[in-house]
Amino acid sequence: MDLHSRRIIGWALSKRMTVQLVERALQMAINLRNPPKGVIFHSDRGSQYTSKCYQALLTKHGFIASMSGKEACLDNAVVERFFGSLKNEWLLN
Repeated sequence: MDLHSRRIIGWALSKRMTVQLVERALQMAINLRNPPKGVIFHSDRGSQYTSKCYQALLTKHGFIASMSGKEACLDNAVVERFFGSLKNEWLLN
């Protein structure tokens, strides 16, 4: 999610949360927006985001990695709210 525009700019779906899944979502966002170096990419501390492969992809594009504090879900409240709403809609339909 681009926090400036509140638009979802990259996504991927899978039954499992893997490094490849988040890499595909990030690559989609890069292809759609062509962001400049220095963009801050915020995530939680999941193993997908802390993996060497994913960190290398961020570095390759000149992004600055920012991660939530340990057990601090409010650090990423905007995206957490989005996914909560998405899951709620999905389960109700």
